[in-house]
Amino acid sequence: MVHPQLGRYPAAKQVIAHVSDTHLLDGGSPLGGVADTVSALTQTARQLERYGTALDAIVVTGDVADLGEPDAYARVRAVIEPLAAAAEARLVWVMGNHDERGPFRRDLLDAPAEGSPVHHLVDVDGLRIIALDTTVPGYHHGELDAEAIAWLDAALAQPAPNGTVLAMHHAPIATPIALMDVLELRGQDELAQVVRDRDVRLILGGHLHYPTNGSFAGIPVAVAGATAYTIDVSATPPELVGVDGGRSFNLVHLFDDGVVTSVVPVGAFPQVSNFDDDFLAQIEALSPDERLERFSRKPTAD
Repeated sequence: MVHPQLGRYPAAKQVIAHVSDTHLLDGGSPLGGVADTVSALTQTARQLERYGTALDAIVVTGDVADLGEPDAYARVRAVIEPLAAAAEARLVWVMGNHDERGPFRRDLLDAPAEGSPVHHLVDVDGLRIIALDTTVPGYHHGELDAEAIAWLDAALAQPAPNGTVLAMHHAPIATPIALMDVLELRGQDELAQVVRDRDVRLILGGHLHYPTNGSFAGIPVAVAGATAYTIDVSATPPELVGVDGGRSFNLVHLFDDGVVTSVVPVGAFPQVSNFDDDFLAQIEALSPDERLERFSRKPTAD
């Protein structure tokens, strides 16, 4: 997919699909007896297929399986792995609090099923993506202990040619939902000391089940909404309500001097308008002034 430069900004240097919180169950059972997580994941992949080889990486920020079941991991992998292969994109799996380290290692990473933290890093044409395991075995909150902080510090010791994206399940960001504060990431002060003034360009997270963004230690933070179900931030405080709708994933566009994240709704929705490839080709063939006349000028009122 070629993105022509029709304005101020050139095409992104790299593009990441950021998917989170798929929460599949054994046998593809509906989550909570309601949410069809299998269909939602399939629809997500169908939409990402439109990008062809424009994707450089697919990052899945945790809670891949709801109960850490091998069949659930196999089902997610059977959807995401062929998508990444067809796109010629690197695939990065990140541990979430609903995942279990042993099955996660064995069934997604083809590694021995042992219980140490699942930290790893991937090079994507000079962009370093670090998957940081923020989970606490037996609990749903997140924590970075001294060992995890030391591992990250060593991983960031040398800058990468195109900088670093840090991917973690428990994002270091505030939430308006009080109960989620109980499940927040601990060790954020220590994390800030390690990432500040390094080459980290963006922090990707999940866990919250709604798309949001902010900043941490001067670094932009982008949280992807879940494909499984969505937390309704408009619910009457202090309720914590998950709804069967509003699913989304994020697209991350990295430029030489900036990062843009976009929320993509998951679903097959009716089209309201459509400017296709033929129209784009017509616009691309025009001069800048002609483009304004063709596409920017408002219709003259009768």
